[in-house]
Amino acid sequence: VQLVESGGGLVQPGGSLRLSCAASGFTFSNYVMSWYRQAPGKGRELVAAITSGSGISAGEMTNYADSVKGRFSISRDNAKNTAYLQINSLEPEDTAVYYCASGLVVTAPKYWGQGTQVTVSS
Repeated sequence: VQLVESGGGLVQPGGSLRLSCAASGFTFSNYVMSWYRQAPGKGRELVAAITSGSGISAGEMTNYADSVKGRFSISRDNAKNTAYLQINSLEPEDTAVYYCASGLVVTAPKYWGQGTQVTVSS
């Protein structure tokens, strides 16, 4: 099983980034995909999640931390086994390592990526 994040980098305040998470080794379409972040000296925080959209649920559902609502957007492409996190209007407080995770439920991530650094600075 692998989750490989990409797309991080150094960006100025107000800028945008699109993070990608390429998954392999499990049935991607059956899993909830989540993005977490960990800022220096802080704990890991769930920022966004998207359900699988499979089974009896009526399509995919998304959930966001209050601190990122309206600026972050999570999506997935089951044909490409990839999840995305579009980050707009970046703020210095968004500086963190961003991790992709997957699990059968949001509250119990089973697999983790290695993380990608996002630094917001002028």
